[in-house]
Amino acid sequence: MSDFDASKPFNDLPLLPPPADLIETTEILKKCINARVSLAELKQAAELIPNAAVLVNALPLLEARASSEIENIVTTTDKLFEFVDMAEDKADAATKEALRYRSALFEGTKMVRRGMLTTDMAIQICSTIKDVELDIRDDSGTRLTNRQTGEVIYTPPVGQELLQEKLKNWADFMQESKDIDPLVRMAVQHYQFEAIHPFTDGNGRTGRIMNILFLVQQGLLDTPILYLSRHIIQNKGEYYRLLNEVTQKQSWTPWIMYMLNGVEETCIWTTDKIKAIRELMQHTSQYVQKQLPKTYSWELVEALFKQPYCRITNLVSTGVAKRQTASVYLKQLCDIGVLKEVRSGRETLFVHPKYIELLTGEENVWVYYAGIETETAASNS
Repeated sequence: MSDFDASKPFNDLPLLPPPADLIETTEILKKCINARVSLAELKQAAELIPNAAVLVNALPLLEARASSEIENIVTTTDKLFEFVDMAEDKADAATKEALRYRSALFEGTKMVRRGMLTTDMAIQICSTIKDVELDIRDDSGTRLTNRQTGEVIYTPPVGQELLQEKLKNWADFMQESKDIDPLVRMAVQHYQFEAIHPFTDGNGRTGRIMNILFLVQQGLLDTPILYLSRHIIQNKGEYYRLLNEVTQKQSWTPWIMYMLNGVEETCIWTTDKIKAIRELMQHTSQYVQKQLPKTYSWELVEALFKQPYCRITNLVSTGVAKRQTASVYLKQLCDIGVLKEVRSGRETLFVHPKYIELLTGEENVWVYYAGIETETAASNS
């Protein structure tokens, strides 16, 4: 679009779908096949974890941290695990906001299993992220600028009625354009949502949650465990550049390929992460059983992987042990090096160092406990 002016509201944002020859090239359709295979392998790997809560408690937190960091809301994975569920009110502002992203992702997953992706769902998700009741913006003056230079790079459409019209078209496209591959639809709808920019804040994070929810709705994921923001944050400049090129040039193929590559690469990495988690669980079980045969139970080990920052109340609430016995168990696990006792304010936490290192590390490896050299553990030494 040679007459595009970044300083003027893009009220002429084209409705969906884009022309078929721009979004269904041979290159794109071939990449869809690879991405689908990777998604199927991810689903299969997740099914092999004995308790789905292990992954659902961990991987969405990684996604929440990365997606928030894209918006310069920076916290650490350690902080997220420390404050999740039990002590969120004590966390710093950035950690609270990232934890709300996880909550929004979970809420959205429940909603999408009950019905379609809608404008109202996007409003609710963004409201959860921002912790305020939001609606479609009706003010003018919203502009996206280069953080370093202050240059205006995009001015989204203005007018609440126009935004609602474009959002209805966006939602209809996701549900009705079934002749277009779901992965292509995911990439297209993500661009469109970001271009509409319906809220005063939280658009990027809401849009990235919608990506995952769409894949769940389409049956390509069972649970929201795709850590897609990892790819985006590693290629952040390209992410924004390609979004802008769709706006200015209707250059759809590079954008869609970027998103499909992201799905494929993230699925492969996440699948490897899940396999490593499963192996570490098995190895930890063997080690605890050998060192603490009277204390050991699979449920106890499983609890350590549900909550990498474990509290006595976690063991009590899951029925592993009553309070006094739970305290003894956790201290015994510290004695054999599985857990590490730390203080957080007035609270005592029991951290699972090997699991934390595995979750936060880029490499999906772990070091085995001395004396338990199983085949799977030796391969990770």
